[in-house]
Amino acid sequence: MPPMAAAHTDDAELLASFQDEKTREPAFTQLVRKYQERLYWHIRRMVAEHEDTNDILQNVFIKVWKNLADFRQEANLYTWLYRIATNETLTWIEQQKRRASAALPEQESAWSNKLVAQKGYDANRIEWKLQMAIQSLPEKQRVVFNLRYYDEMPYEEMAAVLDTSVGALKASYHHAVKKVEAFLIQD
Repeated sequence: MPPMAAAHTDDAELLASFQDEKTREPAFTQLVRKYQERLYWHIRRMVAEHEDTNDILQNVFIKVWKNLADFRQEANLYTWLYRIATNETLTWIEQQKRRASAALPEQESAWSNKLVAQKGYDANRIEWKLQMAIQSLPEKQRVVFNLRYYDEMPYEEMAAVLDTSVGALKASYHHAVKKVEAFLIQD
């Protein structure tokens, strides 16, 4: 089998190369390069901090490595990866909630401080306010909003990633948009 091509390898080729012991590691490296940035930003929008995002992303790729040989290709590889990333992120968020002993307003304040401390964020800028609005959403609405708004993921793919109906996703997105709009127009 020829060596892996650079950035233009399609998913079917990656999966076929991964099945072969001789090309498994280069195929996985190519998969990581192909999807790492998109998955990073998907996770980062939910957890805010770079270090936490990297930790979660590393766990995602460990799970992918362990399970890719059993991937049945009933969904797109991209969809499968997003589902793993979403589930890992939601699990991490739940673990953080359990560990937190502070009251909810203190947690929200701590999250605001994390955003303010991020390099490039200015409390007077709309991007900061948008991030605060998104973080104020319930987890499910936040995930749906991020997938639709930032990743421009079609509802059908989101349904596969989140294992829910298109109708429920449309309703969640609609409610999320209304809450974000209301947050942005308040003083």
